[in-house]
Amino acid sequence: MRKLIESTFVSLDGDVRQGLMDWAPPYWDDEHSDYEGKLLFGADALVLGRETYDGFSSSWPQRSGDPYSDRINALPKYVASTTLTDAETTWNATVLGGDVVAAVADLKDQPGQDLLKFGTGSFSRTLIEHGLVDELHLWRFPVIAGTSDSIFDGLPTTHLQLLDTKVFSSGIVVQVLGPKT
Repeated sequence: MRKLIESTFVSLDGDVRQGLMDWAPPYWDDEHSDYEGKLLFGADALVLGRETYDGFSSSWPQRSGDPYSDRINALPKYVASTTLTDAETTWNATVLGGDVVAAVADLKDQPGQDLLKFGTGSFSRTLIEHGLVDELHLWRFPVIAGTSDSIFDGLPTTHLQLLDTKVFSSGIVVQVLGPKT
């Protein structure tokens, strides 16, 4: 059975929406790239919500010539959406229509490497609530964003256990959490 790994950037005050564009880039360095690369190359498919898919599919296909970009472009993508159709997707994407919980559970049951999920929103909350996330990599950035759009809003109390911690010289702390057993 494959693991589903969620990788999420979060500010000290809990913001998960503005990181890629606003506050995260100054902290990206070789340590960040190495860790992110290990996650990507340990997976053989990406799982994305529609908003993340839209953002990624408009920018990543224009990048190539380095191992990370080539890998992210080549991987199959599974997109949770009630508004996209197969005709509207490109970039190696398959729409997970209908019951996304059952669809992701089926993906996890297939042989292969890990499934890597980027992006944060209602799809993330659904996956966590249904116990489908095996590892949650919370990248805590040493920045106060001044906003708070939390991945966890609306979730019931969910107990997790700390599986690992990685501290980067930039101040990023990645907590790897899993379901409490």
